[in-house]
Amino acid sequence: MSDTPKTALVTGSGQNIGRAIALHLAERGFNVVINGSSQQAPCEEVAEQARALGAEAVVVMANVGVADDVSRLVRTAIDTFGGVDVLVNNAAVRPSAPFLEVSDEEWQRVIDIDFTAAVRLSRACLPGMIDRGWGRIINFTGMNAQQGYPGKAHVTVAKHAVWGLTKSLSKEFGPHGITTNIISPGTIVGEAVESHSMASKLDELLSKNPAGRLGQPDDIAAMVDLLVSENGGFINGQLLQINGGVVN
Repeated sequence: MSDTPKTALVTGSGQNIGRAIALHLAERGFNVVINGSSQQAPCEEVAEQARALGAEAVVVMANVGVADDVSRLVRTAIDTFGGVDVLVNNAAVRPSAPFLEVSDEEWQRVIDIDFTAAVRLSRACLPGMIDRGWGRIINFTGMNAQQGYPGKAHVTVAKHAVWGLTKSLSKEFGPHGITTNIISPGTIVGEAVESHSMASKLDELLSKNPAGRLGQPDDIAAMVDLLVSENGGFINGQLLQINGGVVN
C-alpha cells in the first residue's frame, strides 16, 4: 500500500461475507464504503469496527438493484474518498420459486440485483480506476449457480451473466492495470445459518466436504486479500472456487 490509502466499496457488507471482506480490507489500510439495502444498524456496526482498525469508513444505504441508488452510492464514495480502487460486488438475493411460477417482475428484480448491479457499479467505478492505472473488481457466483439447480433459475442465470461480464472486463481493462475476477464460495456457515436456514443440513454438508469442515466468511475474505494485493496483480479473469474441494 502507498502512503495514500486506497478505497474499497463492498456491497452487502453489513453481515457475513461482505462484513468479513470489509473488515479485512480495513485492516489492510483501505478506506471502506459499507453498503446495505435495509438494515442500517449492522452496517454502522461494521463501520465502527473498521474505524477501530484504523480505517476511514462511511455507510451508504442503497439498493444496488436500482440505478439511482447505484449512482448515489458511487457518488458518495467518490465525494468522500476521491475514488473507488476496489469494487466488491457481493450483494445478492437468492429467492426460490418454480420456474413456471416466477413473475416477470420477480425475474427482473433478481437480474437487477444479482447481475445488472455489477454492470452499473463497474461502469461507475472504472473511469477512475483507468485514470489511476490501478483497480480491482471482484464479483461473486456460487457453486450451486454454476451447476444449475431447480427453483433458482433466475439466480443461476444472473450469476452466469456475472461470470461472462468478469471474463469480458478482465480482457478489456487488464491493459489499464485493472483486474476482474469472480469468486465462487462453497457452503459458508454464516450464510447458511443466517441467510439460507440450512442449519439442519450442516451435518450432511460437512460429511461431503473433503476439507473436513465448512467455510467461514474469513475464508472468502482471505482470497480477496490476495486479489487486492500487489501479489495478486497477475490473477485476472479467473473463477476462483473456495469450497474445500466439493466442486472443482
